[in-house]
Amino acid sequence: MEETRIMGLDFGSKTVGVAISDPLLITAQGIEIIRRKQANKLRQTLARIEELIVSYHVHTIVLGLPKNMNNTEGERVEKTEEFAEMLKRRTGLPVVFWDERLTTVAADKAMIESGIRREYRKDYVDEIAAILILQGYLDYQKNSGKTEPADQGRA
Repeated sequence: MEETRIMGLDFGSKTVGVAISDPLLITAQGIEIIRRKQANKLRQTLARIEELIVSYHVHTIVLGLPKNMNNTEGERVEKTEEFAEMLKRRTGLPVVFWDERLTTVAADKAMIESGIRREYRKDYVDEIAAILILQGYLDYQKNSGKTEPADQGRA
């Protein structure tokens, strides 16, 4: 039997950062940033995610939920939920929401500490945010002893 993995996604208006867990579900690694020309053109983005799901034997998708700092849900949450429904329909996989507040801030901080110049940070921020989303989920699963997917973003 193939070892399966979990995919983490940071869904943005024109990009999707992608991370994949290791087979033991301990660590998250960045894979790529899927870019699109227009915000509402998702067919190629979904097709690429499907290719990655097959390549990495993914069994669950963790999708960052961009709540506001005061825990309210704005337009980005609505768009993310619509994207989640498309993912579920197209892949047949469970999609778990994970609160992504401050992941972009943390990604920026990590890049600054790594010495990545300001003009190049935008090229990496979505992938690093996807890593942080997925790593947060993996750590939660490990520390809680849960085997079922947690939907932390809806708590």
